[in-house]
Amino acid sequence: MACTSTLSLYSQSQVRLRNQRLQSLALTSAGFAQFMSFPTLNCRRTHSPRVRFGSVVMERTHPRATGSRRVYRQSQASAPLSSAPLKQITNVVGPFAVLVAVTFVIWKLVEKLLVPAPKQLKSRTVETQGLKWSFAAGTNLLSQLGAKIERQSKQKLNEFARELRSFPSIDMSGRNFGDEGLFFLAESLAFNQTAEEVSFAANGITAAGLRAFDGVLQSNITLKTLDLSGNLVGDEGAKCLCDILVNNSSIEKLQLNSADLGDEGAKAIAEMLKKNSSLRVLELNNNMIEYSGFSSLAGALLENNSIRNIHLNGNYGGALGANALAKALESNKSLRELHLHGNSIGDEGIRSLMSGLSSHKGKLTLLDIGNNSLTAKGAFHMAEYVKKSRSLLWLNLYMNDIGDEGAGKIAAALKENRSITTLDLGGNNIHADGVNAVAQVLKDNLVITTLELSYNPIGPDGAKALAEVLKFHGNIKTLKLGWCQIGAKGAEFIADALKYNTTISILDLRANGLRDEGAQCLARSLKVVNEALTSLDLGFNEIRDDGAFAIAQALKSNDDVAVTSLNIASNFLTKFGQGALADARDHVLEMTEKEINIFL
Repeated sequence: MACTSTLSLYSQSQVRLRNQRLQSLALTSAGFAQFMSFPTLNCRRTHSPRVRFGSVVMERTHPRATGSRRVYRQSQASAPLSSAPLKQITNVVGPFAVLVAVTFVIWKLVEKLLVPAPKQLKSRTVETQGLKWSFAAGTNLLSQLGAKIERQSKQKLNEFARELRSFPSIDMSGRNFGDEGLFFLAESLAFNQTAEEVSFAANGITAAGLRAFDGVLQSNITLKTLDLSGNLVGDEGAKCLCDILVNNSSIEKLQLNSADLGDEGAKAIAEMLKKNSSLRVLELNNNMIEYSGFSSLAGALLENNSIRNIHLNGNYGGALGANALAKALESNKSLRELHLHGNSIGDEGIRSLMSGLSSHKGKLTLLDIGNNSLTAKGAFHMAEYVKKSRSLLWLNLYMNDIGDEGAGKIAAALKENRSITTLDLGGNNIHADGVNAVAQVLKDNLVITTLELSYNPIGPDGAKALAEVLKFHGNIKTLKLGWCQIGAKGAEFIADALKYNTTISILDLRANGLRDEGAQCLARSLKVVNEALTSLDLGFNEIRDDGAFAIAQALKSNDDVAVTSLNIASNFLTKFGQGALADARDHVLEMTEKEINIFL
């Protein structure tokens, strides 16, 4: 060996600590050398008490050996322990660090030269046979999909255009073709001599799209009905359309329901009505027209003598709007139907309106003033007009609050009226007393054929009062008593009346809590020959299988049954009850060749 020193330490623990430090340095050098394929350091541990590291050899001697301090100092002077391992580590780490730095620089240069920037990747396109191809990921798929959708849209629009040129009545509602589609289709209406009714409802058309009709509707002399409902054209769209319709002489019915119209739009329509003499029906339901708009339309009625029906349901006319219309109605002779449902007119508004209608020189046949917050006081004003009217056929007071007192006033007026055929008093908080007053009128009144009393808590007593009269009197063909709380007892009274009544064709008893007992009462009446009853509605009545079995047996046993429609849906039937009704239907079809539509 080049150098050998004998080291005698003071204690065994001190030597062990130094051996661990040397072994750690040796392992670190060996790891770097193995990774970079450099020669490893010669460092190993044996069972010998001697440790070799480089040119230094340490030999552990007995702790009691003499002269150990002097020998240790000579060894430290000739070969320092700390410098040799550090130099070897530096020789290993240095080349490795340089190699890593050079590799990183080269990799960055290659990336700059070979990989293009993302913006350049997206913009690189090639056009082949009319299609643009891109080298960016996914863009070719999107372009092909867009082209396919565009081709399909054009194909659909071409089909719609052919329909416009081929059929007299075309419904294109809900196709969502928007303004661009309307511009494409409008050309098919110019000089079109086939289409008479066209619906473009709910297609996403805006005010800009209505310009497509310019030059088209002026030249069309065949189109009679144009439906643009459900398109949010707004006031600007109304102005644009009215400028076009001023010179149109064919359209008789214009529908602009739920079109986001306000007072300005109503004003534009009113100006058009002053000049247009062909329009007969105008529908402006469910918009935002208030008093100002009502006033403008009322002014138009003073000059227009061709309009027949005006629909203003679901707006905000109020009492002032009703008052404005009343003044116009005094002079107008053409109006036949007035729809004012849901305008918050109130009792004062109805007073003004009835005053104007009483002086109306025309023949109003339909009046809808439902859902207008009317009370018994409003019913009094209404009754005064009913007494005088000789033309009114259809009166709707649905969803007000006239109560028994108001029902009594209307009933008294009906004793003098012989024109009203349809009376709707549903949802007016009428009880047994109010129904009894109406029922007594039916003894002598053979004109009323439709009576709507749904959503009134008349109870079993009200059903009894009505049934006793209808058993042998009246000419009621449609009777609606849904949600009237008549129960099984009330059903028994109605069932008894059906055994003798020869006029009731449609009977609605939905949601009355009839249960099996009430269904069984009605079943017993169905066994009796009744040539009038064709439709029976028993939905929402908590009927179970026993009730279904009774009705099924009644249908089977009556060969002359006239019922063609039976609704027993939304009850508690199991598959057994449903099966029994299905068997009854098949039996009737087989034996009498009559088909019964049963809704389960």
